[in-house]
Amino acid sequence: MINKIIKSAQEAVADIPDGATVMIGGFGEAGSPIELIHALIDKGSKNLTVVSNNAGSGNVGLAALIENKQVSKIICSFPRTVISVVFPELYRKGEIELELVPQGTLAERIRAAGAGIPAFYTPATVNTTLAEGKETKVFNGTTYVLEHAIQADFSLVKCHAADKYGNLIYNKTARNFGPVMCMAAKTSIVQAREVVPLGQLDPECVVTPGIFVKRVVEISNPADESVLVAEKRRYPWN
Repeated sequence: MINKIIKSAQEAVADIPDGATVMIGGFGEAGSPIELIHALIDKGSKNLTVVSNNAGSGNVGLAALIENKQVSKIICSFPRTVISVVFPELYRKGEIELELVPQGTLAERIRAAGAGIPAFYTPATVNTTLAEGKETKVFNGTTYVLEHAIQADFSLVKCHAADKYGNLIYNKTARNFGPVMCMAAKTSIVQAREVVPLGQLDPECVVTPGIFVKRVVEISNPADESVLVAEKRRYPWN
């Protein structure tokens, strides 16, 4: 039988090496796998390329990973928000590289990798600086920009419930990039609020089938990123 359950977040990320490309789920705090990110901070992997919707908030989670100088490049749609303090400072100092991608294009670049599609055309960035240096082509009188799929070595994802085969269900908006990131990574690592017995998940409700998941760790009481940010907490814990 296939059992994908891992005992701890630390064990789940133990083989992420320096220089890896890591996709990190989350739409702001919704669906952010904060325990897995903190375990990666503890692991100490350096020179990471991170693919995520944003660049983190406050001094916890993804922002803490960046603040700890473990990320050399981030590919994201929203590098700066009203509560992001780490990334803007490091970017202005030239200490982190940014590849800015429109959100829909980011999602499709990730999905394309999972579907085995190497590249696709989109009109999203036509006549903007984001199209500079990229191939363009005209279809039916409309100009499109060629965008390449993004594949990762690892993905860190949060779900609501999983079984030991790695089948996943999500909690509403917290689903966000989770399903496509599981598909696009060579090794997908998932933290689940609950691991349930086989057969308890309704097959009609399973969003990510276990074939796309390599490891699952149960985090029954995950941290609330917004609370940590409001309390001005910093990881490693201050």
